[in-house]
Amino acid sequence: MPDGVELSATLFLPDEGDGPWPALLEALPYRKDDVSWGSRRHYATLADGGYALCWLDIRGTGSSGGIATDEYTAAERDDLVQVIDWLATQPWSLGTVGMFGTSYGGFNSLQVALEQPPALKAIVPIFASDDRYADDVHYYGGALKQLDVVDYPTYMVAMNALPPVPALWGDDWRDEWRRRLKQTEPWFLTWLAHQHRDDYWHYGSVREDIERIRAATMIVGGWADGYTNIALRSFPRMQAPTRLLLGPWSHGSPETCRPGPNIDFNAEMLRWFDRWLKGVDNGVDREPPIVVYQQRSTEPDPLRSEVRGDWRFEPTWPPERLRPTALRLADATAGAPDDALEVRGDVGATAWISCAAGLPWGQSADQRPDEAHSLTYTWEPLSEDLELLGHPRLRIRVTCDRPTAYLSAKITDVFPDGASSLVVRGMTNLAQRATNAAATPVVPGEPIELDLELEAIAWTFEAGHRIRLDLAGADWPNAWPPPYAATLRFDRAHAELELPVLVGPSPVQETPGIRTLVGRQHSTESTEDGWWRWDVEHDPAIGMQVARTGYGGRSDAGEDTFAYRDRYEGVVGVSPEDPGTAFAEGECEYEVGFPEATVRTTSRVRLDSDAETYRLTIELRAFEDDTERFQKRWERTIARDLQ
Repeated sequence: MPDGVELSATLFLPDEGDGPWPALLEALPYRKDDVSWGSRRHYATLADGGYALCWLDIRGTGSSGGIATDEYTAAERDDLVQVIDWLATQPWSLGTVGMFGTSYGGFNSLQVALEQPPALKAIVPIFASDDRYADDVHYYGGALKQLDVVDYPTYMVAMNALPPVPALWGDDWRDEWRRRLKQTEPWFLTWLAHQHRDDYWHYGSVREDIERIRAATMIVGGWADGYTNIALRSFPRMQAPTRLLLGPWSHGSPETCRPGPNIDFNAEMLRWFDRWLKGVDNGVDREPPIVVYQQRSTEPDPLRSEVRGDWRFEPTWPPERLRPTALRLADATAGAPDDALEVRGDVGATAWISCAAGLPWGQSADQRPDEAHSLTYTWEPLSEDLELLGHPRLRIRVTCDRPTAYLSAKITDVFPDGASSLVVRGMTNLAQRATNAAATPVVPGEPIELDLELEAIAWTFEAGHRIRLDLAGADWPNAWPPPYAATLRFDRAHAELELPVLVGPSPVQETPGIRTLVGRQHSTESTEDGWWRWDVEHDPAIGMQVARTGYGGRSDAGEDTFAYRDRYEGVVGVSPEDPGTAFAEGECEYEVGFPEATVRTTSRVRLDSDAETYRLTIELRAFEDDTERFQKRWERTIARDLQ
């Protein structure tokens, strides 16, 4: 890099020929040579499609130099622009470059495309978001995410503390390790200091500037993922050639994740890159640009392997056959006669977790246990199928008796036998209901005119089923519980649920040529090489409802390492009657056996809250051959700013 920092890359070249080839780039902080080593087969497959594929450790991670000060920094973006130029100017290069990536790699693909590097001709962001504040692992509906605290913020402390691979870095790898340990701060400290949408979140979000992207963009989303809203929200504003591929998937590979159906996703990526990097006239740019898996009524199951439905094309967004249809809450059967809701902190455990990549993060269970503590509105059975595609909206007048409260809204599909299957959800912090405004306290008793946009969905309610709206004051443990046990009162007479209804058949009768894969899904079994746990229960010793989770495994690693082991464990809790009293505690351990030494890092993150304060403790320890080489502890007390 221009400042002298060296970045570590693994380059996969096609087995045949001498080039020139176009280049593909994925840049991640997840350590390509040990923690993420198992992804190599995926990259080799793409290289065999006729591409030079660059797999990069971003600055300060893996075997790259520098310090990882945060995710999606300006330095990272500048680095990637330099890497693209390097890839485009090598003797074996055709001069055209594409970027892709799942989650983190999708985010920085979008961010780098804003910079318009001349050689960047196409990107494929997979399960990524255009809004880091509203649709990421940090905050949800204006509330801190709770269960995510024990996962990503915890394990990045330990992962960023691992040394570079000695065989790649050189004899002074221990010196670099010590420098990394002393200078790298936990990213969570910054995220918790920015509790509302501000310039910090704006920098990494492409939502306001997406028109600047000039690279041909294929956005990939999953209906069981928390990062799908970018697709329908941003598509109408895109100036570059754009394709949407929206399937039933969670936050994992479309080839192997649950739920399916799973597809030959590499083939879809290569079609896109072949068109825009090689100039192959394969017709992908002449097909209808929106490819959607239209889901159908499917019974709830946390281990759901497949959602019923079919693949369809839509030629435009919004479709000409879209008819927003309002259901009046006054016409529904209400679960409470006075339309009042006493907020509990433990409602929401039957719903899926927003960034569920795989077990223990499963899909939704039957919603009826949570509906027992929610305000429900259920309409009469449908006389015919009802197709939805888009964002439902809830318009309702609400009053609250405390300075802030949360409102969770879920739409469910009620089967004739009573089973309630989650279709889509949304949540808002009433003190932060204006998307781009600072938080303002709720005036107790003063009505709030709420217009809540729920997440995007494609779902067909079958005839004989009923539509249900569940309102609750929490979405736990997905979101941190609200500060107070408030009472919410709703004006049902003037409230409506607007549904994005599709009327009539699609104007495109052709079916997308998506190749389905069978037998590739991850196993649900828990073994020594790959284990998981998930339990939700009342803990009488502390008087709280708790969710306990864990996963991990071990494997043989790459050429420069001989063994790898990881362990992730966490517990989150809330007092049902006093939701401001809550906690999250996560632990993570990585152990990597290099020929030169066996290194191990552990992290522990503990966050407690009351109605007014967050209290954070982070601990890091690093070992070489069982000798402790480093330890550090961070402690912060941070005000809950109407959180």
